[in-house]
Amino acid sequence: MKQRTKILLLYLFCSLVWVVGSDLVLLAFDQEVMPLFQGMKGIVFVLVSSVFIYLLISKTEKLQESEEEKEKIDTLINSMVDFVNFKDGEGRWIQTNDYGLKLYQLENVDYRGKKDSELAAYSKASREPLLYCEHTDNLTWERGETTRTEEVFPMKDGTKKTFDTIKTPIYDENGKRKGLVVIGRDITERKKAEKQLAESELRYKALFDHNPELVYRIDLHGNIVDLNDKFMQVTGYNQEDALGKSILTYVQPDDHERLRWKLEQVKLTRKAHQCNQVRINHRYGDRVIVNCASVPIIIDNELVGITGYATNITKIIETEEKLRTTEKLAVVGELAAGIAHEIRNPLTSLRGFVQLFQDESKENNPLHRIMLDELERINTIASELLVLSRPQEVAFQRCNLRQVLGDVIQLMGTNSQLNGATLSLQAEEGLSLECDPNQLKQLFINVVKNAAESGASAIVVRAFPSGTQICVAVEDNGCGISADRIEEARRTFLHDKRTGHWTRAHGQL
Repeated sequence: MKQRTKILLLYLFCSLVWVVGSDLVLLAFDQEVMPLFQGMKGIVFVLVSSVFIYLLISKTEKLQESEEEKEKIDTLINSMVDFVNFKDGEGRWIQTNDYGLKLYQLENVDYRGKKDSELAAYSKASREPLLYCEHTDNLTWERGETTRTEEVFPMKDGTKKTFDTIKTPIYDENGKRKGLVVIGRDITERKKAEKQLAESELRYKALFDHNPELVYRIDLHGNIVDLNDKFMQVTGYNQEDALGKSILTYVQPDDHERLRWKLEQVKLTRKAHQCNQVRINHRYGDRVIVNCASVPIIIDNELVGITGYATNITKIIETEEKLRTTEKLAVVGELAAGIAHEIRNPLTSLRGFVQLFQDESKENNPLHRIMLDELERINTIASELLVLSRPQEVAFQRCNLRQVLGDVIQLMGTNSQLNGATLSLQAEEGLSLECDPNQLKQLFINVVKNAAESGASAIVVRAFPSGTQICVAVEDNGCGISADRIEEARRTFLHDKRTGHWTRAHGQL
């Protein structure tokens, strides 16, 4: 407005000077040529005025175009969902959009020509963001290139918003600061989504890594992508060595086809499938059986992999097998008890008849004594069969060890002879201890039976005192344990000489 006034005054002044000055000049000329000069003066005035008017109109049109462009730019930046701010080379605000004024809570403030630190006095809530913004402006000028930062703005409702702010410096041809363009985009929802995603990933990772069962992820080709720490406990192999390998590498060959078919069903149906009693190839040869549950991993409606859960059921199966064995032993025990009772009934009759013959005989016939001794031995053997009946309640009592071992020798003598072995006992008198005689007999029966079946021709059971303890040794000349099995036991178990206990060595000698 001031510039227009100056131009108008200049035009009036020049016009007056031309009119008055030209008239004074014409007074010096002849009256005859004065009309000619008057006409020329008017023509020059018209021409100069026309040029001035043309320039004025051109200037006005350019000004209108500039105003229209400015209006378009204002409409554009005010319609943007981002915060836009233009500053000069000194950091003073030139123009900002309505969103920026609302963001900084400067709606009723004449912001033009003021710096951020000056505007901070008009908005208590936005004081810190404005001061921080001036700080990041200086950093942008120091770097001399576009910078990107995250800024947090407090809202009137007490919430906060996070903005991804881009600042671009502008320089003139001489390298002097010309202006700064600031654009900020609201990324609050994106930050919340990223935080929720990160928390979700942490929960998933915690569920994956700290799951009490073996958890693994495989790609669509069946190759292992990730494993948790339970993998080593179940298979004995390191996690790092297994990555990239096929899951079938750690499954026994007989179960390959069954597990492969289940994985194909997961791909086709996109539903979870269960594969029970899968046998694992354990590094140290241990028996490991697992139930595998395969769950599809679907992202954006696309199957990208499979998550597997392997539950170790080895102990459950072993317990079931022991239970079945116990049930069978109970049946065998009941059968043995029945047989023993059935044998004892005719033995009682035979023993009575032999004693009757012995009383009626006038001579002392040795055959009667031998028959009675053999019948007593049969009765003893039948009594030993009762030990195999259902488990008895443990009841400790003071027993003669020599008598217990003698009963074992008498019971197992026939079995040893059938295997071509002689069985003898070497035990001192007076060896007694607190024990359950039935269980102790069963223990030595098992040891002697193993010795007889190992190809031994002579088995000697010795019992002798050793300080405050009693030692029982079963010696034989059989084949013994093979060197391979001894070495395997050494690799699998460690023996503590101090306590006498054996513990699993996990592959270490």
